[in-house]
Amino acid sequence: MSVTIEMGRGPGGEAVTLDLEELLATRLLVQGNSGSGKSHLLRRLLEESAGFVQQIVVDPEGDFVSLGEGFGHAAIEAAAYSTAEIARMAARVREHRASVVLNLEGLEMDAQMRCAAGFLSALFDAPREHWYPALVVVDEAQVFAPAAAGEVSDEARRTSLGAMTNLMCRGRKRGLAGIIATQRLAKLAKNVAAEASNFLMGRTFLDIDMARAADLLGMERRQAEQIRDLQRGEFLALGPALSRRPLNVRIGEVRTQARSGSPRLVPLPAMGEVPDLFAALHDAPPPPPPPPPPPPPLEAVLVTIEKNETAAPTLPDLDAEERKAVARRALAGLVADLGVSPPPLPELYQDFQLRCRMLGLKDSGLDLAGFRRRLAMARAGIDGDEEGWTPALALGATLPEDSLTLFLTIARAARDGRACPSETELAQIYGTASLGRLRRVVAAMEAQDVLVSRTDLSGRRSVSIPALGWTTAPTEEAAELAPARRR
Repeated sequence: MSVTIEMGRGPGGEAVTLDLEELLATRLLVQGNSGSGKSHLLRRLLEESAGFVQQIVVDPEGDFVSLGEGFGHAAIEAAAYSTAEIARMAARVREHRASVVLNLEGLEMDAQMRCAAGFLSALFDAPREHWYPALVVVDEAQVFAPAAAGEVSDEARRTSLGAMTNLMCRGRKRGLAGIIATQRLAKLAKNVAAEASNFLMGRTFLDIDMARAADLLGMERRQAEQIRDLQRGEFLALGPALSRRPLNVRIGEVRTQARSGSPRLVPLPAMGEVPDLFAALHDAPPPPPPPPPPPPPLEAVLVTIEKNETAAPTLPDLDAEERKAVARRALAGLVADLGVSPPPLPELYQDFQLRCRMLGLKDSGLDLAGFRRRLAMARAGIDGDEEGWTPALALGATLPEDSLTLFLTIARAARDGRACPSETELAQIYGTASLGRLRRVVAAMEAQDVLVSRTDLSGRRSVSIPALGWTTAPTEEAAELAPARRR
């Protein structure tokens, strides 16, 4: 399921869009001095994507609580609850895919960091069955991921920085897409900022911040001056979800407003209207204002979270053919992104499940063993619905689990009558850089009579699978698939 939302207009009036599915995989960093329009940008992004993905906002100033009026976000007033209660709410948020705003207004800096750390850690530690895709927006990120120690305690700083690092570095596998906004890049921890692949850079004036912004945008230092010339609400956009080249975008309008707006000039009172500021100083002080209403109990907030399903629509029911097509597409995308050194199988399985959810499929129907078999088939170029592969899969089941992909790759070439892949290619598929290890694995298959290699008088080598009657085309590489020598 590919979804694009319009963020604003480019220099020529063209629409500048953001690919939401790509954003979930690549994360976003927003930077700009105070008054540059960061909060307006985040509000535009949240409003436009509200109907497509769960949203979780960490709000240190209470600016985004108003999203609940038009989009149903549940507000969590953090000051009224303990750290343990905040963690319970976070777990419930992941389970029920509720869009929420964690309002940290009214807390001291140290308490804000502790609360945000507990909340983000609980989101990160949710069980695997709750790893639904979600945008996690952290405003004023330099507070929660500071580059250096400040006035807060070291324990609070380490805890908060660890939670932010987990969000940006490891959150993607758990469906958490970090969106962080900061006034000062120089004050934001580098290992947190470096994990973002998409950037929206607003107006900034300090040389050190301009230099870091220019580096992230791939601009030369002399080009960094244009960052200083940006108008309020203008940002330079770059990244796979936005634009392949730095693009100036003016952010569009929003439908909700923050509770606190920008200060504006108002007329001063006339001189005669100013009261005597020094009169009656010894009079009794006015009565204290009435106490604020008590916060709702924890259970009431949890019930509100459970009922909030407006921003995270349930996935549609798919028939068997649609489920197969989605799983095949997710698997193909996973194989295309494997690279030279694939991660461990459990991590690949989590990535596959997340891709299925992002494509609209809640449950792929594959356990870990089934996924291992389908992944091996996909890497070997075998379609799951292709006929005639049952005997080959049965034969592969007799081999060690880590040899299945290697065997199916050779079997694919043998069935098609093509030459066997080179030793280097097979070693990469097996996940090793050692040709000696590859040869020992192939020799073990030959010892089981699963494979038989043959070299003719002209030095051309072919590989056969006797049980299936399949043979690869001869290759001139006489050293290919040579069994390991016994000592």
